[in-house]
Amino acid sequence: MTYSLAIHGGAGTLLKENMTPEKEAAYHDALARALEAGEAILREGGSAMDAVEAAVCALENEPLFNAGRGAVYTSEGTQEMDAAVMDGRDRRAGSVAGVFGPKNPVKLARAVMERTEHVTLIGPNA
Repeated sequence: MTYSLAIHGGAGTLLKENMTPEKEAAYHDALARALEAGEAILREGGSAMDAVEAAVCALENEPLFNAGRGAVYTSEGTQEMDAAVMDGRDRRAGSVAGVFGPKNPVKLARAVMERTEHVTLIGPNA
């Protein structure tokens, strides 16, 4: 089976001159772990959706990245997280915005897609 998986480490600017070799290596290692989490599922014949969820969860679990509980704070000093998924097979989508609570917002976005008639839920009641 041929597959591709692409990830990115989030929004923001990381300037090379502000990086130590150790910190840069830590970022690269964390990205490699996220790719491996998704690729492991694809190698075993798992679904693209499961692979994407695993890769994004790895990023959300990594405090180096602006994702999940590592997300930057709002001007009010709170975290509001967003996540979205889409299944290319049937074009279903799910997303959440402005949520706080779940460790992995991508799992919540997938639940919106799979368990509700909605595409997007926003705010604390999502």
